[in-house]
Amino acid sequence: MADFPIAIELLRQPTADEHLIEVVERKGLGHPDSICDAVMERVAVELNRAYRARFGRILHNNIDKGFLVAGQVARRFGGGEMLRPMRLLIGDRATAALGGDAIPVDEIAVAAAKGWVKEHLRFVDPERHLRYEAVLAPGSDELSDIFARPGTVAEANDTSAAVGYAPLTPTERLVLDVEGYLNAPGYKRRFPETGEDVKVMAFRQGRQVHLTVAMPLLCAFVHSETEYFRRKAAIREDLAAAFAATPGLEGVSLGLNVLDREGRGLAGVYLSLLGTSAEDADSGQVGRGNRVNGLIPLNRPMSNEAAAGKNPVSHVGKIYNVLAHRVAAALHRDVSAIREVTVWLVSQIGAPVDRPWAGVQVHLREGFELGEVAPVIRAHLARALDPANPFYEDLIEGRYAVC
Repeated sequence: MADFPIAIELLRQPTADEHLIEVVERKGLGHPDSICDAVMERVAVELNRAYRARFGRILHNNIDKGFLVAGQVARRFGGGEMLRPMRLLIGDRATAALGGDAIPVDEIAVAAAKGWVKEHLRFVDPERHLRYEAVLAPGSDELSDIFARPGTVAEANDTSAAVGYAPLTPTERLVLDVEGYLNAPGYKRRFPETGEDVKVMAFRQGRQVHLTVAMPLLCAFVHSETEYFRRKAAIREDLAAAFAATPGLEGVSLGLNVLDREGRGLAGVYLSLLGTSAEDADSGQVGRGNRVNGLIPLNRPMSNEAAAGKNPVSHVGKIYNVLAHRVAAALHRDVSAIREVTVWLVSQIGAPVDRPWAGVQVHLREGFELGEVAPVIRAHLARALDPANPFYEDLIEGRYAVC
């Protein structure tokens, strides 16, 4: 049983889905903020693998400061060209040597970034369209020393709070599903003219959801304003049909690229050369996008930590954020009495990572008492924070999405 403090509270107010109003957003695969999060996470995973291969353990690093500077392009119907490449800054802390044995952290970082771009952005050439600057430096003596201290459990390198919840509401699930649908490989084969920079915003009022979707069409596939609006209409019709019947909701209204204005030529259409607004419209930054469950849920409690790129050994801003959502999902799945659950994990710098302050808030089904579920909640948390939990190895290997 857990030997750290756990507070368990019964909630009686409406659940997230029972409120009259709900607002949920997702920034998709090609959004500049999502690119930053995903790239920095890939850099961290590859760097940690390199540390283990060279030194047999992970050394101090936090690759959680990244900035994607927008480039400049010239667009036209039927094509275009890049005038100034995008620029990616990769930061911020990484151990570059141990006992005189150096490791090329900058080269590892840049190679990882190029690899992610090549795999996920069809029309972005990681050599021609991007410039890279690794701004990695050694960490402070005290934080770096955490990785050299004896013991099987690392000490937290920050005082931080994280929160997770379950289940997803129908609106949250809809937002995830819409972006996943639009960026799925099969969809891109059917509609190759669509870019990866998908943004979805949902506003639910009662059981009706108003959905706003932004997704650029690619210059190379669109040869006139007339063709743009024809293709856009086909895309909207397909999307509306795919989500016309959504479980838990009574109706979904859909707006697609709503800034468009017919008759204004290039100024009235959402065209893209490369499929991401980072080409010239919008820069990106780590931590400005989705939470670790892929959503920006404005009705829910949220941590302001940027989990992407943080080290998976001592940085609770990563560990606890992912773990809180996993514990919440497991509790909702395994405990039939729980209607909705929120899990809070709070660290104190220097305390063992497996000994947080923990709080769990539950909505219970009618006929159940808090005393019936409290022992199960404590057991779930104890198992989750056990250093032997395979979760920690999976986190190191990047098997959990953090954006």
